[in-house]
Amino acid sequence: MGSAKWIGGFLGWVSGGPIGALIGFLLGKAVDNYIEMARQLPGPDGGTSSGQYRRADDTSYSGTSRNGRTYTSGEQRNSFFVSLLVLSSAVIKADGRIHQKELDCVRNFFAQNFGEQAASQAMQILQKLNAQEVNIYTVGDQIAANMNYSQRLQLFHYLARIAMADGNFSSSEKSVLEAIASVIRLTSSDADSVIAMYYKETDDSAYKVLEISPSATNDQVKAAYRRMAMKNHPDKVATLGPDVQKAAAEKFRQIQDAYETIKKQRGMV
Repeated sequence: MGSAKWIGGFLGWVSGGPIGALIGFLLGKAVDNYIEMARQLPGPDGGTSSGQYRRADDTSYSGTSRNGRTYTSGEQRNSFFVSLLVLSSAVIKADGRIHQKELDCVRNFFAQNFGEQAASQAMQILQKLNAQEVNIYTVGDQIAANMNYSQRLQLFHYLARIAMADGNFSSSEKSVLEAIASVIRLTSSDADSVIAMYYKETDDSAYKVLEISPSATNDQVKAAYRRMAMKNHPDKVATLGPDVQKAAAEKFRQIQDAYETIKKQRGMV
């Protein structure tokens, strides 16, 4: 997919609110025109989207509509990746340095999903994002209002992968991730689970991945694994495309690995 097509494609729910304003400011008139066109598209009731976004605190909300307008899976998918691009800037700058391996990690996401031309443009946007402060609170609020819980959880997993891309998951990156988890309304246990997949602070990381304590009984361990496997199944993000689903499968394997580690430690059958 070419870069111009990718720009048009991101006009899902990110076209309104702070994310649309930020991207429009960074890329100038061409994207401003795209955003304005998106805001004027009629919804099913004949009204326009007006650039506002619907709040959806309920985790069952699919994030596919805003003020009566239904968004395609393609628009949802592209909105997901624009959100990743914006929040990745906060993670990359968290330790006060910009590491090439972290930039390469972001580039690979875009190259795999949209092609090299779009990846190059995404990196130009990221460079501009890195030159200014991104308000994760206003951006995170828009994401929480328009993306369902499974998608937000997968977005957070991507961000944790970026933090670890340089081989050093710092405490400052961990703090930024925890702040992002809060503003996109993930539970603290889910955030801790994802962070524990990469940030090996203690020997009980496998337990944190399964959201239990080392004092849990064997039956509780098994129940926790079933619960986590169901909550993090790759099918829950199928609408975001095969590459996102593939990344979700990686997270799913990490949950399985944590379970196998605990079983081995305890001699469980």
